[in-house]
Amino acid sequence: MNKDCRLYLITPPKIDLEKFVDDLKQAFAAGDVAVLQLRLKDAPRDEIKKAAETLLPICRGYDVAFIINDDPELAKEVGADGVHVGEEDVSVKEAREILGEGKIVGASCYASKDRAFTAGEQGADYVAFGAFYETKTKEPKGRPDIDLLEFWHEYANIPCVAIGGIKPDNAAPLAKAGADFIAVVTGVWDHAQGPAEAVKEYNKAIK
Repeated sequence: MNKDCRLYLITPPKIDLEKFVDDLKQAFAAGDVAVLQLRLKDAPRDEIKKAAETLLPICRGYDVAFIINDDPELAKEVGADGVHVGEEDVSVKEAREILGEGKIVGASCYASKDRAFTAGEQGADYVAFGAFYETKTKEPKGRPDIDLLEFWHEYANIPCVAIGGIKPDNAAPLAKAGADFIAVVTGVWDHAQGPAEAVKEYNKAIK
């Protein structure tokens, strides 16, 4: 078991900002959260910027890293802690050039060791693998086996994130295999008892 495995929250693709602020504070207050990634699907840039400027101070208050999906220019503009890039976004190298040193650059690597090693060579601070389980949040570009986490934990020195359909009842094997972070969307925000209870359940599962 990776005793340091931590929770990595990703926003729903669409949010009611006022309500989401309350949900976010509940989630952060309930237990350990390492990262919040702002990922608003198909929202206009000014809407994403407003959300970033609203959520960033909350993350600061709870000592949670604030990452913006896809857009290193916006991450720099609002003073975010970093950016997460996928296959269709700018490269890790370009993101690093825009953000500079001292900021976080993460990369989606799906089920590809080669993509993960390339991201590391370009300066990624972490790599994300998935989807490990069935997910409706987005169409997965890879379905890695759990042994990919074991391989990465043993042979690479860059932290890895496991993502995709992860619930409290299936998170433990991923942490045990070596995931440094468990990324969650619907498992927290759509939890029947609310985001605070979800954070408690996830932390119990992965610690």
